[in-house]
Amino acid sequence: MSAWVSFAEIKRRVPLAQVLRRYQVEGLRRSGIDQYRGRCPIHRGQGKEAFHVNLKRGVFHCFACGAGGNVLDFVAAMEGYSIREAALWLHGIYDVAGGTRSPANGPVIKELVTKKRSINPPLGFALTLDGGHPYLGRRGIDGATASYFGLGHFRGRGIMSGRIAIPIHDQHGRLVAYCGRAIDGAEPRYRFPMGFQKSQVLFNYQRARVAPSEQVIVVEGFFDCLRVHQAGFPCVVALMGARLSRAQKDLLKDRFSQVILLLDGDPTGRRATAQIASDLAPVCSVTELLPSPGIQPDQMTADEIRRVLTDAERRQTIRRKLTDMSN
Repeated sequence: MSAWVSFAEIKRRVPLAQVLRRYQVEGLRRSGIDQYRGRCPIHRGQGKEAFHVNLKRGVFHCFACGAGGNVLDFVAAMEGYSIREAALWLHGIYDVAGGTRSPANGPVIKELVTKKRSINPPLGFALTLDGGHPYLGRRGIDGATASYFGLGHFRGRGIMSGRIAIPIHDQHGRLVAYCGRAIDGAEPRYRFPMGFQKSQVLFNYQRARVAPSEQVIVVEGFFDCLRVHQAGFPCVVALMGARLSRAQKDLLKDRFSQVILLLDGDPTGRRATAQIASDLAPVCSVTELLPSPGIQPDQMTADEIRRVLTDAERRQTIRRKLTDMSN
């Protein structure tokens, strides 16, 4: 049964000012009692006066792109959600059922620019996806892997429309976001929802952390992770980039004692491998693997992945035995 949510209760308990602060909407200037205007955060146009907000009434309107409405309409426009999805999202973030309403206008408008939250709140809904889309086959992803990771083509409306939507979970296994991969050459190639902080999570960590292994493979991208898993190495996580954040480092060191780095073979990946190895060396054992120049793991065959990682695991085992003997 689908979760029930009251639109009226959401609008009553979640002020538009509070949501504007969450999205760090900058440059709004007072233009009257409880009224502000500035550049539209939805279509990011150049007009400095197009976006109008009335905080007392909790409504907005952009005279350039035409977007307007209440707090639900604002979140739906920013995230590409339906109104119901926006309501569920706000319900989860602000604990509408048990919380108390914040002041309607909150702090002075200059304080709308606040430090980003350090967590990604769980989503209150899940998308219906087609895991059998031909694009996945072209990328070497079989049906079993697509089903296991829950990804697929999204035919609905919003920022994921027409893309391969990839579910992202936090370390507790809660669904916190989808990333949309373009399949037709559109930019950006990967689209994350507004406000999502990928530096706070590791893709597939919630599964890797419960695997019976002290060793984890770290790759850069989603499809690298999928292909490595498909080749028979389930204890693998993706950075979703070429940088290891402090939060990601903590996740790794708190669970694993051995890390195998298998980043891309381009100059960026090689620099990242050296930097990340240096960062992790004081807290765990690190093995650096360097694919051929210009090659990334999702371009390798399953046999190539198995050969490279089996050799790396063997080196880790030898290193661990030598360490034990020296102690």
